[in-house]
Amino acid sequence: MKRQEIDWDSLPAAGDLFGEMYLADAGPKPTSQTPSEPAKPRETVFQGMVICAIAAAAAAWLSEHYMFPIILLGLLIGLSLSFVARDPRSHMGLDFASRTCLRFGVVLLGLQVTFSQIGSLGPEPFAALAAIMTLTFVAGIVGARLVGQSVYTGILAGGATAICGASAAMALYGIIGRERVSQSQFAITLVVVSLASALAMSLYPILAEYLNLTDEQAGFLIGASIHDVAQAIGGGYAFSEAAGSYAAIVKLSRVALLAPVVIITGLLIGGAGKAEGGPLWKRLALPWFIVAFFGVVLLNSLVAIPAPARDFALSVSKGLLLIAVIATAMRSRLDLLMETGIRPAIPVAIATLVSLLASFAAVMLIN
Repeated sequence: MKRQEIDWDSLPAAGDLFGEMYLADAGPKPTSQTPSEPAKPRETVFQGMVICAIAAAAAAWLSEHYMFPIILLGLLIGLSLSFVARDPRSHMGLDFASRTCLRFGVVLLGLQVTFSQIGSLGPEPFAALAAIMTLTFVAGIVGARLVGQSVYTGILAGGATAICGASAAMALYGIIGRERVSQSQFAITLVVVSLASALAMSLYPILAEYLNLTDEQAGFLIGASIHDVAQAIGGGYAFSEAAGSYAAIVKLSRVALLAPVVIITGLLIGGAGKAEGGPLWKRLALPWFIVAFFGVVLLNSLVAIPAPARDFALSVSKGLLLIAVIATAMRSRLDLLMETGIRPAIPVAIATLVSLLASFAAVMLIN
């Protein structure tokens, strides 16, 4: 008897062991043959801000437990998280952190300065301090040109070294803009400024003691040459309590000059996104956060603000500036950092050396 072969083609579900073919034929047909486009990720401030806040908390914990500069830690953590910026959902939050948090942090910094503190410095020390800052600022620009960097990179290096470190650099960067200086160059400038400030805090008190400086001389030298506010005051108190008090006055006088320096810089180069040499009335339009900073200094000079309120404002200001630094580092491209090399570090090094030498010369001339 001949065996009859099975025609498998006549049985459409014969190979459909799990019924997918049958269900596909029985189900509703798609209305269009073209696949639907994937939904675009929704951009909000939340994603980027949360990552920056977590990174800031980590930097604060490490700084407290290992006695390391918190701004430098924030920069390093931000650079290590630069891959996060590849996700478009983080862009809005990172932009908000690097701009808005920066500006409010600078404004709150004004609660630490009064005009009476500047007046207590005296005319001769204040004139010497202004001369030191001018020489340092110019040294940063000259150093940048010597290594083939732009004038704007020199302004960042000189301004950060002359005034108050990372806070001044970020305020000036708001005037210069990312179109003139890339975020990678800005990030490496911040790293070098923070490293130089941390090194100076450790070495300058030892240098002042080796040179047999008095408390007032050491306070002026340290307050006039160390970049960051906390490290300048800390370096002064490392020498003596009297030197720390005088270093605080000198350093806060430098901070008070942040607004005039940013204003003059904006008038000379024009704000970010504005053409150089534009109408004067456009260049006279100051950034709102610089005007607010000056207003807060004026308020602090006229009204006796309680010390706990000023301490709280200082903590908030540091936190906002730390978040802004982390966001800026996260938006930096590490491949461009590799291309730029150490060239952006040289203007900071030159400005730091000029600041130290000019401060020492001023100490010898005044006293």
